[in-house]
Amino acid sequence: MPGRPSIAIVGSGFSGLGLAIRLIGAGFTDLTVFERAGDVGGVWRENTYPGAACDAPSHLYSYSFEPKPDWSRRFAPQPEILDYLRHCARKYGVLEHVRFGCEITGADFDPETGQWNLRTAGGEVHRADLLVAACGQLSVPSVPDIPGLGDFAGTVFHSARWDHGHDLTGRTVAVVGNGASAVQFVPRIAPRAAKLTVFQREPQWVGWKWDRRYPRLRTALNRRIPLLQRLSRLAVFVWFEALLNPMLIAPRGRQVLSAHVRALCRTTLWSVKDRRLRARLVPGYELGCKRVLVSSDYYRALDLPQVDVVTSAVVRATPDGLVTADGREHPADTVIMATGFRTRDFVAPMRVRGLTERDLDEAWRDGPRAYLGMAVAGFPNFFLMYGPNTNVGSGSVVHMLESQISYIVQAARALRDPGVLYMDVREGVLAGFDAALQHRLDGTVWNAGGCDSWYLHSGGGSDGRRRNASNWPGSMLGYRRRTRTLDPSDYRIVMR
Repeated sequence: MPGRPSIAIVGSGFSGLGLAIRLIGAGFTDLTVFERAGDVGGVWRENTYPGAACDAPSHLYSYSFEPKPDWSRRFAPQPEILDYLRHCARKYGVLEHVRFGCEITGADFDPETGQWNLRTAGGEVHRADLLVAACGQLSVPSVPDIPGLGDFAGTVFHSARWDHGHDLTGRTVAVVGNGASAVQFVPRIAPRAAKLTVFQREPQWVGWKWDRRYPRLRTALNRRIPLLQRLSRLAVFVWFEALLNPMLIAPRGRQVLSAHVRALCRTTLWSVKDRRLRARLVPGYELGCKRVLVSSDYYRALDLPQVDVVTSAVVRATPDGLVTADGREHPADTVIMATGFRTRDFVAPMRVRGLTERDLDEAWRDGPRAYLGMAVAGFPNFFLMYGPNTNVGSGSVVHMLESQISYIVQAARALRDPGVLYMDVREGVLAGFDAALQHRLDGTVWNAGGCDSWYLHSGGGSDGRRRNASNWPGSMLGYRRRTRTLDPSDYRIVMR
């Protein structure tokens, strides 16, 4: 069948762009990338808050096939990462395949034709043999339901939807949350605010950010001797794989390595001069249970005289501020939600229906699961990127995405056979993979570290246990080995 398979990719962040680049390079021409916004970039297009930057070193947080010799610093800022993604889209001819301003709201599989029928927000229908959801785990902001917030007289926005038209100079600002975004923007806004209150549900482990600006000589050497940049990337990779990753996934590694990293984090904490504040910032759970944050100026910002850290939970809002569980009202004219993302919404805002019109939400009633984080039984010719259990607690998700890209390209090649109607991962294969995965996760710090994190989801099964549907309980190399070759026997291949 000429042009088969037709391919639809939803999303144009690191995952969607990377897959499109590889598919184009492999000779697939019937390819459409659906992007609801007017530009590529995904999370790096959406998150424009002050201080937004990557917390993984730039040389590793980029495609291996498209190294960037002129990163400005070790941890690249958001505008530079977005420019990098735009450059990749232009260089590899992806833009001509992108439909901007086109949101996919639904996808239904037709077993008679072996195709997906995609519905757009504008009412159009698009058909594709292969559907890839590259929406990511961090795409839909999570906004807590605070009673009375609708009556708040000031300005409210989420950090992922930053209101750049709202000047914070001289304002009384409330920041709800103290996670990865907050540690980046709080130091930027604290000096300008008349009063800044950070509402901290639970303290975080924060290590020193060993950031620095790269000199021009390094850029010149990277261009002239590409091996130098590859060696830098390899060194960072080995640091994560050989040292930090075992601290998270292996009980013995946790004993040996976590004490050293904990000591480094405590050294950072001692930059806080106020003893009472310092006591509020010491985590009571095992290091690594939550994402370990990095910042060289967060604690210094919290130590400013106009900044306060409140540990009592926010229970309601009034027109003039926020009220905490201890009964205190905290005045504010601006509320910034630094409350993260809805990490279970892997395909939001799509509703996906597979065989027998089974809905993906129904299939994931006991928690999201996918074979190798990509394939779900009963949803043929459908793959996820950055899906369940493909997050890495230490390292670069781009490495994981490149592993998935290679695997999905193999699936696309299998669908080139005009005799193949569809391929559907076997339920037994998925169930066995997931059971082994969850068993391994039980020994990791994420499950056993004693904290409440976005890695764990309630309602994870009939036994009432919380389920880790986010993290990969192994090394990045281990995932690369598992995804190197698509085994056809893992799939039910239905012929025409």
